[in-house]
Amino acid sequence: MKIAISGKGGVGKTTLAACLARYYAKKGYKVVAVDADPDSNLASALGLEPDKVLEITPLVEMSRLIEERTGAKSGEYGLYFKLNPKVDDIPQKFGIDVDGVKLLVAGTVKAGGSGCYCPENVFLKRLFRHLIVNSDEVVILDMEAGIEHLGRGTCESMDCLIIVVEPGLRSVQTAHTVKKMAKDLGIKSLFVVINKLKSHEEKVLLESNLKDLRLIGVLPYSEGVRDSDLKSLSPCNVDKRFSSAIEEIATKIEEEIEGSKGG
Repeated sequence: MKIAISGKGGVGKTTLAACLARYYAKKGYKVVAVDADPDSNLASALGLEPDKVLEITPLVEMSRLIEERTGAKSGEYGLYFKLNPKVDDIPQKFGIDVDGVKLLVAGTVKAGGSGCYCPENVFLKRLFRHLIVNSDEVVILDMEAGIEHLGRGTCESMDCLIIVVEPGLRSVQTAHTVKKMAKDLGIKSLFVVINKLKSHEEKVLLESNLKDLRLIGVLPYSEGVRDSDLKSLSPCNVDKRFSSAIEEIATKIEEEIEGSKGG
């Protein structure tokens, strides 16, 4: 399964990514979780200790590695460099084991925009493509709201994109923007998860505004999850009702992907 998770900042997409990754790992899958969000909070959401989180250097900032693999120095433009750098050993060499999940903190290209044709961007795009097209693990990408830095060929091989929304129409507007982007890039299966839901009335209002976006699950508002964020703890096992909702969403994702593949 190759799953990307997107949404407006603060809606809880990293929480969903972490909890799905831990759930699938607990079921015995080999799981690679990729933090491709500039805020880089997936490590703490998975439960990595705060001092170890601070020691992480995102792959995109490993200038010596990028120069070694692409043949060009990070930050230099107008040079010839490899467009197909070696990346198949990256998960094993640079992945961090967190409770059975292999974590990769990718980072994002800060200069030149997400479409910049530079060694860092080529390296990341090649890595994403390898993980989604060639690897046999469950791969979960925690993306920023935009997914345009994934190439079209990569997106076409994605099993699904999940957009997380919260009660509030701004996150719904972002969902519709991401939907158009996903369609342009060739992602066929698109789902929505509502997070932080407090009432049936909120669900009805959100569903009326989501329109043709397909809802695959709902996560209830949880003080335990909120407190875990404040304490830099993993939110995945602090609330039984929340954990049950995660399990239901994970099961539905498996069913949808198996169904789409004819299995």
